[in-house]
Amino acid sequence: MYGAIKHIHLVCITLSITLFALRGFWMLVDSHWLQKRWLNRATYLIDTLLLGSAISLVVMLQQYPFVDHWLTAKVLAMLLYIALGAIALRRGKTKVIRTLALIGALASVGYIIGAALNHHPLSWLAS
Repeated sequence: MYGAIKHIHLVCITLSITLFALRGFWMLVDSHWLQKRWLNRATYLIDTLLLGSAISLVVMLQQYPFVDHWLTAKVLAMLLYIALGAIALRRGKTKVIRTLALIGALASVGYIIGAALNHHPLSWLAS
């Protein structure tokens, strides 16, 4: 069961990051694709599966935020990613603000991946 949930989690991570980067590119080039309703719904579905699989893994492994420091850092970085992503794709008033938020969101994704792989709050600096 663990293997299947971890696989779902990793697939959802890949899809979520890919779709976010693609939507960020579309924002930069003012593409009409960014307004497609089905794309937003697919994103919500993938992110819901991602969160559900993450919670399942946390419970299965008995590693919890605010107990395991690397997981706390990962959750906080995820909240930053969500906030910056919202600014990049919807809430940013200018293209410059949206672009900076996009770069910050992608940087936070890089941090999250490093923290997950190294199980350390220093992310890539821990290896």
